[in-house]
Amino acid sequence: MAGRWKNDLTWSQVTPKAAWLNRRQVIAAAAGLAAGGIAGVARAGLSAKPSQYSTVEEPTSYEAVTTYNNFYEFGTGKDDPARNAHMLTTEGWQVQIDGLVDKPGTWTMDDVLAGTTLEERIYRFRCVEAWSMVVPWVGFELADLLNRVGVQPSAKYVAFETALRPEEMPGVRTRVLDWPYVEGLRLDEAMNPLTIMATGVYDEPMPNQNGAPIRLVVPWKYGFKSIKSIVRITLTEDEPPTSWNKANGREYGFYSNVNPEVSHPRWSQATEREVGGGLLAKRKPTLMFNGYGQEVASLYDGMDLAKYY
Repeated sequence: MAGRWKNDLTWSQVTPKAAWLNRRQVIAAAAGLAAGGIAGVARAGLSAKPSQYSTVEEPTSYEAVTTYNNFYEFGTGKDDPARNAHMLTTEGWQVQIDGLVDKPGTWTMDDVLAGTTLEERIYRFRCVEAWSMVVPWVGFELADLLNRVGVQPSAKYVAFETALRPEEMPGVRTRVLDWPYVEGLRLDEAMNPLTIMATGVYDEPMPNQNGAPIRLVVPWKYGFKSIKSIVRITLTEDEPPTSWNKANGREYGFYSNVNPEVSHPRWSQATEREVGGGLLAKRKPTLMFNGYGQEVASLYDGMDLAKYY
């Protein structure tokens, strides 16, 4: 793991902002990202500071990050979110925080971000479907928010819930999943410094199709654990239900840590395809915990990772 982290790498060292901003203007016009005030291409950047946790790997292109997504509330096709998510209204967004906390309540995005120092976290992102990206997220550690609300001693898990707005989310008219989308982490996973609440990507506000205005990012787990467009966070004593585990518990466990040694029942997880690498790009080996084992492996000491997948 030596040399994997570097504390001064930002997206501007990889892709000049002018280059991707011009392309973003085209995408924004096509996808209607102006909804809710999230995307105006003239809006100032988020000015996130670099992070010691960023990988030195080259980020995936902005086009790929924002047009190749799973966000089933807007459709099951990879391009459906970019085409449909403009309908999501994010102005006046609120997040309810409740359960086993000292200060339950409803928070506006201004409340959530008050006093927060945003960081750029360039993370590997591995989908359970065996494709991957490298994404320059902007956000803050979930632990900071949890510490602000005061976690009670009996809390052992953190549950999350996505917005459910059938009038804005055409995908929920189907029964692909039991809506609203819900996810959960063990408390020590949630408090790990790698776990962030992301509010932007490529140093710009989060596009709707990527989970605006606020989403979870847990880089050592398969991507579906990183729940989007969060409206509720609940601290609980019991393990919370999660959407894909409810839909098919044989294929999708609660933990869903990236593990090349445990195959999905329908495909291998030993290798992955890098999105944006072209049709002739070779698959690359998948790393245990998506390469973040040094930071998180101790969370699972003594656990059978094949059983608790």
